[in-house]
Amino acid sequence: MFDPFKDFDQVGYLRNRFEEKDPEIIRELEHTMFRAGLDEALTYVAKRKTLVYGDFLAVHRLLFFAFYPWAGQDRAATVPNSAVSKGSTMFCHPLDARRAVEQGLRIGQDKAALRQRPGEVMGWFAYGHPFLDGNGRTMLIIHSELCHRAGFCIEWQHTSKDDYLTALSAEISSPGQGHLDCYLRPFIGASRGRGLWGSAIDGIQGLDGRSIQNTVEGEYSDARVQQKYQAFEMNRARAAADPRQCAGRAEWHSE
Repeated sequence: MFDPFKDFDQVGYLRNRFEEKDPEIIRELEHTMFRAGLDEALTYVAKRKTLVYGDFLAVHRLLFFAFYPWAGQDRAATVPNSAVSKGSTMFCHPLDARRAVEQGLRIGQDKAALRQRPGEVMGWFAYGHPFLDGNGRTMLIIHSELCHRAGFCIEWQHTSKDDYLTALSAEISSPGQGHLDCYLRPFIGASRGRGLWGSAIDGIQGLDGRSIQNTVEGEYSDARVQQKYQAFEMNRARAAADPRQCAGRAEWHSE
């Protein structure tokens, strides 16, 4: 069980408001809260002239505050000394989460760049992994708004959860190589009205939390954790310096 606060036995999973411990009930409650806050979150991002890191925090709070009292606070505030991973993927240091997300926003608000590199943008968001839970759903809303402003959409309802997560993991481990851009290319289509987003997003597979759980690797003061994190970061830097491996661009062309 993912327990970064180290108090699961006393107050349940991630200090949720119901002190719930059963994984099935947690998933159901979390997804119910997500659906309840979805329309408000979509309305919020639509009104923002420029999307910034604070909007990431605001969207997460709108989606999950009814379940998690810490919703809207990033890992720098909740667990600043803990290294978090998922499978073989290590997320960035909590104090670097904002910088990673802002890099994604910088690319994502350049419409031409986003049309070419939508997967890279999502990869930066995922690498930042600002929150202890609910990152994927928060990222999806921000990314969908950015794509809408650039004149296209990702037809997420047609993607495969397993294939997407495989491509996303490769993108995080080897940034800028086009792994996720290449995966997303067949699912890029014309932009759709925001009024259609709510039901479409709610129907995407994988949003019910049924995926590999995060893991607390330990404290960054632990030499073993430091070594593992530094090795992952060195591999990322090495991969980023290599020529782009995936041929082609994930770009949508208007007719």
